[in-house]
Amino acid sequence: MDLTPLVPEDRKLVESYGEEGFKVSGEWFAGPILLLPTRVVPWQAPEDPKTLEPQHFAPLFELGEPPEILLIGLGAKGFLPPRALRDALREKGPVPDAMATGPACRTYNVLLAEGRKVAAALYPDK
Repeated sequence: MDLTPLVPEDRKLVESYGEEGFKVSGEWFAGPILLLPTRVVPWQAPEDPKTLEPQHFAPLFELGEPPEILLIGLGAKGFLPPRALRDALREKGPVPDAMATGPACRTYNVLLAEGRKVAAALYPDK
């Protein structure tokens, strides 16, 4: 039985992730990335995800229609970002959901397969 999600070919799926970066739909990306259903861009995020501020997410909103859900992968352990950051992102449209990078990648793939308007801001799994 094939359990591969049925996702249109032009959609970007996370195939693997690690301490150095991400393999998305056959292409390798080093460092943090912004991931949308049809494109991946390098993310100029601060080295320490605990110093993230709303302006670090500006490129995501310049790339097109805001997603309904924004997954934020914050490394191997993840943490809850400050409420001010979550509220600022929510004001732009998406519901932010912060977690460790692994669960963020898996959740992104599932939501994409469901046809949801999802995006992800991902740090490598350090």
